[in-house]
Amino acid sequence: MTEITPGADLLPEDAPAPVSRSQWWDVWDQFKTHKGAVLGLGFLVFITLFAAVGPVIWDVDPGKLDIRNKDVRPLYVALWDGDAKVSWTRPMGTDHLGRDIMANIMQGGRISLAVGWTAMILAILIGTTIGVVAGYFRRLDGLLMRFTDLVLALPLLPLLLVMMLLFRDPLRAAFGPENGIFILIVTGIGITSWMQTARIVRGDVMALKEREFVLAARSIGTPARRMITRHLLPNVLSPIMVSATLGLATAIITESALSFLGLGFPSDFPTWGKILFDSVDRMVAFPERVLFPGLAISLTVLSVNYIGDGLRDALDPRIRGL
Repeated sequence: MTEITPGADLLPEDAPAPVSRSQWWDVWDQFKTHKGAVLGLGFLVFITLFAAVGPVIWDVDPGKLDIRNKDVRPLYVALWDGDAKVSWTRPMGTDHLGRDIMANIMQGGRISLAVGWTAMILAILIGTTIGVVAGYFRRLDGLLMRFTDLVLALPLLPLLLVMMLLFRDPLRAAFGPENGIFILIVTGIGITSWMQTARIVRGDVMALKEREFVLAARSIGTPARRMITRHLLPNVLSPIMVSATLGLATAIITESALSFLGLGFPSDFPTWGKILFDSVDRMVAFPERVLFPGLAISLTVLSVNYIGDGLRDALDPRIRGL
């Protein structure tokens, strides 16, 4: 007796087999409907290329002093201030020491984005590890969550300031002025920014533990390590990605705050926060020097927040209509 497949008579014999569509295409289709997220992604790509590739095109040493061309104003200032000292070779002008502002913005973007991405990855790794372990192993849940609550109760900015004062000189002596401060800032931001990720991941893991596929895998003797890496982590990827985007914005803001307070990188090593700090004393006479790094920080953080909103909507299957 021939077995009849339901619905087989509805398809032509020469019809091609249906092509499976990856769920990531559905995520991208939903992400594209969020205009703010698309614009944020475009700006993040632009500012990353501006900082990474810009110094190759704009071949100007950001630390070079040119006293003869100090206090050069940007080109647009000439439209309303006829007495301004303007140079066509310095589109963003120079500071009081003759250093090119656009070259410093590019170099500062490299450092600020590097600190933001590295600190965000460190915070995500710590938060995901603690969240998964606390959510899966019930006997460790109370201890890890009370530790998380303790860290959340600490005043983070004063804690970072104390860390900078205590460990800045030993790390600078061991790894050099720039590398030591980079390690200190990344470590300080990373170990003080993982708590929200840990709580989110823990809640999702505790809900997933009671799902049928997890119970079935446990019934056949799947070890805990394989259960976590194969069944739990892939299903908590979406909140981790959203938390990562928000963590990137937090890391950039924190690094800029530390540099603005004078506890970041050395004075000859520009970051957006350091450029902003150096420009405050002359912001009345030269407001554009505060405007450029301030816009870079604000727009980057705003774009990352919009990307996080878009990812949150795109990774939610209920919003995608699945």
